[in-house]
Formats: sequence, structure tokens, C-alpha cells
Amino acid sequence: MQKRIFYLKIFFLVCFFILTVRLFCLQVINGKLYRIKSEKNRIRLKEIPAYRGKILDRNGMVLVDNRPFYSLCVIPEEVPDVSELFNKLSRIIDIPSERLKKIFFKKKTLPFKPVCIKKGLTLDEVAKIESNIFLLPGVMIKVEERRNYIYHEMLAHVLGYMSSDGKGRCGIEKRWDKFLKGIPGGMQIEADAVGRTVKVISKRLPVPGADVYLNIDIRIQKKAQQLLKGKKGAIVVMNPKDGEVIAIASSPSFDPNLFIDGIDIKTWNRLRNSKDCPFQNRAISGLYPPGSLFKVIVAYAGLKEGIITPKKTFFCKGSFFYGDREYRCWKKGGHGNVNLHRAIKESCDIYFYNLGKMLGIKKIAYYAKMFGLGEETGIDIGGEKKGIVPTAEWKKKRFGIPWQSGETLSVSIGQSYLLVTPIQIAVMYSALFNGGILYKPRITRLIKTADGKVLYRFRPEIKRRLNLDERHVREIRKALVAVVNEANGTGRRARIRGITVAGKTGTAQLIEHRRDEEISIKDHAWFVGIAPAEDPTVVVVVIIENGGHGGESAAPVAREIIKEYFRVFRKKDLPEL
Repeated sequence: MQKRIFYLKIFFLVCFFILTVRLFCLQVINGKLYRIKSEKNRIRLKEIPAYRGKILDRNGMVLVDNRPFYSLCVIPEEVPDVSELFNKLSRIIDIPSERLKKIFFKKKTLPFKPVCIKKGLTLDEVAKIESNIFLLPGVMIKVEERRNYIYHEMLAHVLGYMSSDGKGRCGIEKRWDKFLKGIPGGMQIEADAVGRTVKVISKRLPVPGADVYLNIDIRIQKKAQQLLKGKKGAIVVMNPKDGEVIAIASSPSFDPNLFIDGIDIKTWNRLRNSKDCPFQNRAISGLYPPGSLFKVIVAYAGLKEGIITPKKTFFCKGSFFYGDREYRCWKKGGHGNVNLHRAIKESCDIYFYNLGKMLGIKKIAYYAKMFGLGEETGIDIGGEKKGIVPTAEWKKKRFGIPWQSGETLSVSIGQSYLLVTPIQIAVMYSALFNGGILYKPRITRLIKTADGKVLYRFRPEIKRRLNLDERHVREIRKALVAVVNEANGTGRRARIRGITVAGKTGTAQLIEHRRDEEISIKDHAWFVGIAPAEDPTVVVVVIIENGGHGGESAAPVAREIIKEYFRVFRKKDLPEL
């Protein structure tokens, strides 16, 4: 017995020794490490999101703000009977109780951590839940802020959208995200072992995001979007004197509100795979042959190079033979003897075939690039494309084959490989009327903090000055006034009584290639209008895809935009024709 007691004592001494060593390791050697872990478990940081800044138009009309977003949450520890609770909730929010239970048990983690079982409650649902809250133990409504795009599809390409992770995606939301999002605040809280908040130790309030004001006027924007309804195309309305973009519409469009809480896969696939490309901002990334809008560049090049004078004429009989190919004018019977004024006014193709052949592609490309084609305009939202100004070198590099002289004729009337965007056309025509200044188009007007402090006020930004010969520009301007206001002008449908509108029609011919076969499809319709011609304050560019002749479908749209502009900016009620 004594021997057994001795061994038992030894055993207990060894156990006590091991326990002592282990406690020494935990409390002395590793004490600091476990103390830090303990503090981290007890003290938690909780972020307080900042209120995202608003986006407003030039007059302070709110375009984007934040709205309350309601979520239905359940605190597990406070629910005495899960089945009974979800049976009651299913009658209020019209979701089967079994589905609610499945969501609840799938998301449940800690007893005191709220489990979100439905996001995006309607106000009616919120009212019903609040009125029955005493019969719904453990139920709480969580209120958050969500982005609200007030005009839905109307400004989607300009404003961009917010992703479900709270970041700006494209447009103004992305461009000025660092100002709009503000600075989050936070709370240091003490929590117990099951995650329940015991007390708030410290708190730092968030700093609201700054508000962004645009040069857009929502009244003009509404008109532009209304005129594009049911069509594919774009409209740009800009001040030629400083580059302010007053309206910029692209159709078809999409609703940015779809992305706030994560777009469903069915809707995403429908939008992404649509042949109408609703995500494309056609105003800045749609690439189109400019058609006859390009003729003013060829005209200026011819005058500047001394190849023609305003009185120089070419005979148009409706066709022009070059090599073994016939190049036709849009007017079958021809225009007869045509000088520069009449060539622009009536958009005679034969005149510009002759002039283009004499200039050559190198000089045509030089003047096109001088006016800003083939490069980005620098507009202050992303996604812009620079287009193409073809040259012999470009074609050799791109396709590995030499330039054909007949292709120069096509370029001289705005066809062939030549591609531009509507915003480039707005900048180009503005330079013809503002003394030769290429302005960077500006959508953003200013950025202001929530307490009214202006952080940035954006001024006109000159991309470059063109050393234009005023004599030649004056001749082109007179011809552009004639396009709208003289007999036989192709832009007569843009005429407005009481205002002198200058303009140019364009019809971009389209050819579809199918198995070595060329099939003509309906042309794109262009029109650019400038008003008032004697001292322009607005330039309007309209492109309607597959709209036919520019004078028939695009010019009337521009006319309505210009009328709306003068109603809004001049408070002038214009008479109907």
C-alpha cells in the first residue's frame, strides 16, 4: 500500500509540474500574445459609412441622390419560436415560411448577430412589419442608404452606376468617386463572447461626400432623350465658346438602378447580349463615317492649299469616272456647274471627288487631324474612342496592302475607312465658329462639399489653337448658313424663324459584306446645327443610325433641340413654322 501511495504521489507531482509549466508558458512566455488576441476579441471596430455626395445639373436640379434602403433582419437569440415567427412573417412579406427558415439557418452565425432574410423592403412592407413589431420578437428593420438615379435611363451613360460593393463604375460616378464617397467614420465597441455589444468605447463621425455639379441642363437633356426614343443614335449639345456640354444623349440606354444591389443574371445577359448595345455611349464611343459633314475639312484644305478659290467650279453630271470605276453623286441628274458655296449648300459629291483627287490623302489626313479627328477630345468621362483618319501608311500597317487612289475620293466625301464620334464633330464645328479653338468638352461644372465649400471649379480648357485663315473660314460659314436658309439647301428642315441656324447634313453610306457580296443597308443620318450663326452659343450634333438622309431625319431633331435651347436659355418663345 505504501508503495502504491508513493507512485500516486509521483504521478500527481508530475501532473502538477506539467500544469505549472503549461501555465507559465501561457501566462508568462506567451502572455503578451494571448492578451492582444483577447483584446481583439473583446474590442471591435465597426465602420460607419459616409453619405455619398449628390450629382446635380447646372441649375442645382438633383440627378442622383441617396434613398433609404430597408432590410428585414432577425436576431436569433431573441426568437422563442422560429417556426411561429416565420409563419407570421410569410403572411406579411409574401414569402413561404420554409424559404425564410432556409435563409435564416444558412446565414446564422452568432446568437446576437442580426441575420438579414430579405433586402429591399417596400414602404408598404415596412409599415406592416412596424405595425406588428410587438408580435414579431427578434425582428428588426435595418435602414441603409442606397444610390437613387432619379431619371433612370435618361443619363445613364453620363452618370455611370454604382456596383453592389459601393464603388463607382464608369461615367461621373467613377470619374469623381474619391470626392463623392466621402470619408467613413467608425465606432470602437466592446463585445461579449457571443458578439453582443456591451458598450461604445469611442466614435468618429463620417465625413459626407462632396456634391458634383454638371454642365448638363436636365431640361435640354429630357428633350434630347425624348427625340431619340425608339431610335438608335446620339445627340450632343455643346457651347462652342467654352466646351460646356449642355446635353449628351445616347439611345438605347439602361437603368443604373439595376446595379445597386447586384443585377440578376437574366437581366445582365439580356442587356449584355442585346444587338442594340445599350451599354455603349454612342456620343463618345460610337464610330461612324462622317459622310458629308467631312466636306468642310476638304473645303478648307482646298482653299488653304490654294488648289481652289470660292469661285472655282466643277461640273457635276451625276457621276464621276476614275479608273475603271464610276463614282456617283447623291443627285442622279447632277448639279451642273458647282462652286464652293453651292457644293456645300447642296452637298455635291462630284465637286469633292475632284477636290479630293487634287489634294491627295496625305493633305486631307493632315487637315482632318488638325481639326481633332483621329484623337480623343479629352471629355471628362471615360470610354471615349479616338476614331480613324486613314493614310497610306495606316492602311499598309493595318492590312498589309497599299493605298488605292480611288479610296481618296471616298474619304473626300467622308466615307471609306474614315470614322469619327459625335463629340469629335461637335468640337470640330465649334472651332470653325469660335476662331479656331479646340476646347476639351466638359461635363463637370464644379465640386462642392456638403457645407458649401467649392473644392474645384472647372474652367474652359483649350486643347489647342488652330491658325485658321479667317477668309477661308468666312466662306465656309456662309455656305453652312445657306445649307439651312437658302433654296435647295439640304438642311432646310432645321430652319427656325427668328434665329439664323447654320448647319450641315450628312448621310453615311453603309455596306454589309456577305460571302464576297456587297449589300447596301440603310444609311446613318447626320446633322450638325450651329446657332445663332452670327454669334453661336450652341452647337448640336445628331446621329440617327439607319435613319436615311440627314436632311430628312436628323435635321428636324436638331431643330427641336435648338428651339428648346433658346426657350430655356433665352426665355424666348419661338413661333412655329
